Amino acid sequence: MNAEPSHSDLEQAAKWYACLRDGTASAKERDAWRRWLESADSHAAAWQYVEDISRAFEPIRTLPNPRVTAEQLTTADQRLRTRRRILTGLSILSSGGVVGALSWHQAWLPPQIMAWGADHRTATGQLRQLTLADGSLLWLNTASAVDIRFNAQERRIVLIAGEVFVETAKDSRPLLVQTTHGQMRALGTRFDVLMTDKQTQLVVYQGAVEVRTSATDARRIIPTGQQATFDAHSIDPLEASDTAREAWTQGSLVVENLPLREVVQELRRYRRGHLGVADSVADLAVYGNFPLHDTDRVLHMLAATLPIRIEQPFAWWTTIDAQR
Repeated sequence: MNAEPSHSDLEQAAKWYACLRDGTASAKERDAWRRWLESADSHAAAWQYVEDISRAFEPIRTLPNPRVTAEQLTTADQRLRTRRRILTGLSILSSGGVVGALSWHQAWLPPQIMAWGADHRTATGQLRQLTLADGSLLWLNTASAVDIRFNAQERRIVLIAGEVFVETAKDSRPLLVQTTHGQMRALGTRFDVLMTDKQTQLVVYQGAVEVRTSATDARRIIPTGQQATFDAHSIDPLEASDTAREAWTQGSLVVENLPLREVVQELRRYRRGHLGVADSVADLAVYGNFPLHDTDRVLHMLAATLPIRIEQPFAWWTTIDAQR
């Protein structure tokens, strides 16, 4: 899906969708919708966004043959696991080593497919804690996936999607976290790694972590209390770490003087469907401790303390707007 259209265009598209979805709209209403749709490219983009969101909520039983579809998904999963085993072997033989092979195999398959066949994964809104074979602790945030690659020489965690928090155990082998943008080598530490399409963010809470970019091999050690963002080519200047960020491992979102638009952006990661916020209230300051397992409750908490209202015309479409 491309960049999200404006809030006003999305709200208008949602209203038209509500009008047309049950097939009872009059010819006059359908003509008015077509005129609106064709009057601006942004309207067409907003309509496509609404259709994409609604389609994602159609149950599998609405497909022509659910049994055939399920069999196809199972076959694809088996092929994916076989392909991953082959790639793991190739990584040992390749001149570029494990880093190059993993970067390559993550690039030629969509992250959603790779996550589906991962060793460990979480659904949207789900959090998990794992104890690895060496005693290290690993937390997976919402919509995240990892492969675990431990051998006699190293302990490697491949982050395929989302975010992980790592608390390393003592071991003679190096512990590495791999993303499409580079590799992080833990130096006796607790740290958080969040990967997006364009970059990886590393936050170090204890010890230090060495970052190495995948394309240019640029390197930097990130100490305790610092965070760094990097892509495959470069590492951005260091910043002070967000000490409240690790609260997600306990299922909480801790916010202190954060604009509502940024809170909404974070909540979207834990919630299926569309969550929008009007520009008129997007800069309101938010404070509080919110439960990530219940985003509906978070919205009610926000509405109780801010001059906003929550509107939900469909189960999968939620909007935050100013109070009337």
